[in-house]
Amino acid sequence: MFKTFPAQISSVLRSQRGHRNLGALVRFFLVLAAMITVYSILFHVLMLREGQEHTWITGFYWTLTVMSTLGFGDITFHTDVGRLFSIVVLISGTIFLLVLLPFTFIEFFFVPWMNAQAALRAPRQLPAKTRGHVLLAHYDTVSTALIRRLDRYKYSYALLVAEVDEALTLDDQGINVMVGPLDDPETWRRARVDKAALVASTASDVTNTSVAFTVRALAQDVPIITSAVDEASVDILKLAGSSSVLRLEEMLGESFARGFVGGDAMSHVIGQFDDLLIAEATAHRTPLVGKTLRESGLRQNLGVTVVGIWERGSFEPARPETMIQDHTVLLLAGSKDHFLRYDEFFCIYNVSVAPVVILGGGRVGRATARSLAKREVDYRIVEVLPERILDTTKYVHGSAADLEVLEQAGIREAPAVVITTHDDELNIYLTIYCRQLRPDIQILGRVTEERHVANLHRAGADSVHSYASLGANEMMNLLQRSKILLVAEGLYLFEVRVPAELAERTIAQSAIRERTECSIVAIRTSQGIEVVPNPGTELPGDAAIVLIGSREAEQKFLEIWGESCSVGYQQ
Repeated sequence: MFKTFPAQISSVLRSQRGHRNLGALVRFFLVLAAMITVYSILFHVLMLREGQEHTWITGFYWTLTVMSTLGFGDITFHTDVGRLFSIVVLISGTIFLLVLLPFTFIEFFFVPWMNAQAALRAPRQLPAKTRGHVLLAHYDTVSTALIRRLDRYKYSYALLVAEVDEALTLDDQGINVMVGPLDDPETWRRARVDKAALVASTASDVTNTSVAFTVRALAQDVPIITSAVDEASVDILKLAGSSSVLRLEEMLGESFARGFVGGDAMSHVIGQFDDLLIAEATAHRTPLVGKTLRESGLRQNLGVTVVGIWERGSFEPARPETMIQDHTVLLLAGSKDHFLRYDEFFCIYNVSVAPVVILGGGRVGRATARSLAKREVDYRIVEVLPERILDTTKYVHGSAADLEVLEQAGIREAPAVVITTHDDELNIYLTIYCRQLRPDIQILGRVTEERHVANLHRAGADSVHSYASLGANEMMNLLQRSKILLVAEGLYLFEVRVPAELAERTIAQSAIRERTECSIVAIRTSQGIEVVPNPGTELPGDAAIVLIGSREAEQKFLEIWGESCSVGYQQ
């Protein structure tokens, strides 16, 4: 990268186009110099005819002042021939100095120099010392979410794009870019792919296959993660060299199915850290309603621990005085045996056999239906496009904004509604509509852009999901060889080594919750996992802690203790 102006000029002039431009500039100035010289000679000739005698310096002075339209008027002709000559010099000077010279300078010098400046912001290769970086082959919502997480965990990365204009636009947004065609092995060599920690591509199945095939030929050991829309593409991508293939729509459908807690009051596992299970359960129509967490006795009687609660999409860390409401969803931690006892106790409550209503029969809607079917949960899909209707017994044709259509789908009795369209504004509209129709129904919504997450929660969604966050989280897990669990949009469970400055302190003394808003879910030692220890428990220096917190809380934790702990620590 150039550091000085002369070096940049030298680079511009060394290029083939720079040589051509320099030649054009030289020719222009030679013509201009010849014109000034001729005018100066004619000035002397005409002045002598008028009886005036001037030096050669005066001749050049008069020519330049007239051509540049300064015209001081201290030297003038007295005859018509002289005045006509002055007019010719003035007009030609206006054309050459005020029109052609700026145009020539801008076209042949300034624009190439600016292009060279722009090229510096969109490099065509990474520094030779680059290593341990992440290479991204497509810019979309998934890579945007991944870039935010890479920045948070201080991983270097580069987004490869084919066009300079696109690269400059992304550079203006603060994205680290490199220019080069994705199907050219030389591009990946210049990107130091053999030293990369991960290559990720979320473009079309065909492009992803090309990327995986090209990269694998250059780097046998670098993990390559790609996305796939069609199921048939999974095997092809793996044959091409992909280490892992993400079916993002299927992942989102499974996330919706895991997040569905209506229809019963039993626990539904949403993630796992070895023997530690994380589950959600609704308190609707159970004896828990109206009690505090201390009064519920869940840990003492059943062994499960409440680590937090959801209240209409808002997450709150668990406190003994937290009140359980009728619409509260409990986030629980425990072992398999603990949840079996929990389910035995609560299986008789809130039983519903009514189908879940799915709004939207696209890929995500169909994936959600398949995941619900695996759980033996009935469903009805509302779809406006006739060509998407696959089974008339499970589909209802019509607009999701039509009350008659929703009632035909069973909205009045359904335990939950899943809104899966790819239009965030439409999803907000449908969330408001469904919440007005059924204040007690569980609403799970899909979001494409992160800025709409809060709006969807305010509209009444109990849970918000996006495959951008799911995909980015899965890529981070592969990169760090760790387990970061996305509980819901913007809420994570992650594991870190106990920071050195907190070792041997109690949880209360560490003030982790007060300083970061993260809560300790468990402590992992060589003897196993201790679930949600009490505030007096000491943090062993050789242990790891499992934390739960929002994206902002996670960021605060990393800013304070990121240097002294290892994210994704595994013993």
